[in-house]
Amino acid sequence: MTTQVIVLNGASSSGKSGIVRCLQAELADPWLAFGVDSLIEAMPARMRASETGLEITADGAVSVGAAFRALDAAWAEGIAAMARAGARIVIDDVFLGGAASRQRWEKALDGLNVLWVGVRCDTAVAEGREIARGDRPVGMAALQADVVHEGVIYDVEVDTTHTESLECARTIAAHVVGDVTVPGAVG
Repeated sequence: MTTQVIVLNGASSSGKSGIVRCLQAELADPWLAFGVDSLIEAMPARMRASETGLEITADGAVSVGAAFRALDAAWAEGIAAMARAGARIVIDDVFLGGAASRQRWEKALDGLNVLWVGVRCDTAVAEGREIARGDRPVGMAALQADVVHEGVIYDVEVDTTHTESLECARTIAAHVVGDVTVPGAVG
C-alpha cells in the first residue's frame, strides 16, 4: 500500500523542519507539509498565553488546555481528510504526551498508510540550535528530548546529532512505499 502520510516526531530543535524540506525535494510526488508550529501560528494570539490554550514558560515548559486540544483535534482531522482526498502529507509534530500523542494521530489517520518517524538529537546539540534560532525559550529542547519518545514505536528513526537533514530525509524516503526518490534532487 502506498504511503499517504509521514509523521515526524521529535523534540523542539531536533531538526524536523529541515528534514521535512529535504523530504519534499527528495520525493518524486508532491508532499504537503504541516507542523504543530503552523497550528500554533494560526491560533489567535490570546490562545498562546492562556490556561485554556497554550502556555510556554520562560524555562520552555509547555502546557495545553481544553481550547488548544479542541483545535488540535480539528486540525488533525482536517489533515487526515486531505490525505484521504489524495494529498500526500508530511506532519512535523512534538508528542508532548508520548504514546498518547501518537494514539491521537492514529485515531485521526485511521485507514491511511502512515510512516512513523522518530527524530532524535543529542540534547546539547539541540540546545545549541535552540540558542541559535532564538525563537524558543532556552530549555525547551532539553525538557522535551526524552518525553516525546516515551512509549512511542516508530517505523524508522533518524538522529540529527551528526547527520545532515538531507541524509536523514533519504533514510526516511527509502521507507516510503509508492514513491521514487529523485537522487540529487536537492541542491
